[in-house]
This record gives sequence, structure tokens and C-alpha cells, in this order.
Amino acid sequence: MTTATWDPGQYLRFSDERGRPFVDLVSRVRSEARTVVDLGCGPGQLTPVLRERWPQAQITGLDSSPEMIGQAQRENTDPLTTYGVADASDWAPEQPVDVLVSNAMLQWVPGHADLLLPWTEHIAPGGALAFQVPGNFDAPSHRLLWETASHSAYAPFTSDLGPRAAVLDPADYLDLLSSPGWHVDAWETTYLHVLQGEDPVFEWISGTGARPVLQALPDEVRPRFEADYKAVLREAYPQREVGTVLPFRRIFVVAHRTGL
Repeated sequence: MTTATWDPGQYLRFSDERGRPFVDLVSRVRSEARTVVDLGCGPGQLTPVLRERWPQAQITGLDSSPEMIGQAQRENTDPLTTYGVADASDWAPEQPVDVLVSNAMLQWVPGHADLLLPWTEHIAPGGALAFQVPGNFDAPSHRLLWETASHSAYAPFTSDLGPRAAVLDPADYLDLLSSPGWHVDAWETTYLHVLQGEDPVFEWISGTGARPVLQALPDEVRPRFEADYKAVLREAYPQREVGTVLPFRRIFVVAHRTGL
């Protein structure tokens, strides 16, 4: 199966909405830091949030997408920030880090919950592990994606993908990471994003959750799928006077290492 690629431009179309949860996450991290690692940094558009929070820290942004990292490197003007291509499943720093953050990335990693405890071993005393993941996989946007993809015209190209049931509930992350020497703060928030433009929910999800399906379809089939998917999304998310409202549940976890 061909690995899908990321389009930084499409992803950044809703950069303000996608960035807000990261700001909310970082604001709850109490640790001071000399070293910060951002796993799944994308095109680096949120690195300024980290720089504002930790002005003197050495920041390392890592992402599995060469396209994303390429854009981040081209636009980087911060001498204390570096970017590189890396797979989160294999991440292991040479030295403990003060803060490890991850924003809307872990849902793409099969079995990601198994990575969390090993990651805590790489957090320095007084440091923190902080991550945010979407919690909306039962939302109409995702349910309709896979229902449409299962139609006979598209199933030959998408049947091996399958929907991603990817994340735990906040209480499960709390139980997983709670241990002597750690303080865990876990919560969830549902944002009501007010989107403008034509078929904005499609434009939103085509840059993230729908990307594997769209890239699996041949060029001659994709336009028909897009038309079918847009039609059901318009029904599920009707345009209002203020715009199109997209409810989006997100799950947050900040685990502080308080012990030595």
C-alpha cells in the first residue's frame, strides 16, 4: 500500500482553528525547560507558541512527513530551533528532555498508548509530557467518510484502509500515566469552529482525516467521490447565518514528572 503524503498548504488552510488546542495545551505545562521536543510538528507553524513559552530553550521539531519538515526548515529563522524527519514510534533521545509535546499526531500511530510509558522514561525530573489528540472519530465527518468510501464504486480502492479508532478517553490516559512521581492532568474540550467558504468541512478534513482515502483513489475516480462526500457533509453540517459550525472534540493530557 502506498504511503499517503501530506500537503502543508491544505493543512494550513485552517491554521488558527488547528492551532488553538496547542495553545491551550502548552498553557497548562508548568515546567521550565532548556530542551523542548515537538513530535509531529508539521510545517512548524506552531513553534512560535513554544518559543514564547520557553524563550531560551533549544527546540527540536520532528515529523514523519518530509514535505512538512521541508517547509518548516525553509521558513525557520530561529537559531535555537531545528527540524528533522523522524518516526514517533522510534523516538528515543540521547539525553532526557525537559518537555515533550505532541499535537494531533498520536492518532496516526498504531498502538500509540504503548509508547507513552517508555516516553516518560526520557523526561527529565521536573519536566513534562503533554499531548493533544482528536476525540471526534464518531462525528458525522468521519462516519460519513467511511460510509462513502465503502460504496461499491470506491471500496476496491479503500477497503484495506479502514477507519482509525485511534484514541483513548481522558480517564484512560490518566490511569495509564498516573504513577508515583507523576501528576497527570487530563481533560477534554469540544470546540465549535465556525468555518467560512464553500464546503468548508470537506476542506478541513481533506487536509487531515480524509487524506488517506483521497490519495488511495485513482484520479479518474476521486472527483466523483469528492462530490458524493461533499453532498452528505452539507446535509450533516448545514450552512448557518454565521457560517458552517464544526463541533470538534479534543482530548488533552499533561503529565508532570515531580519525582527525582
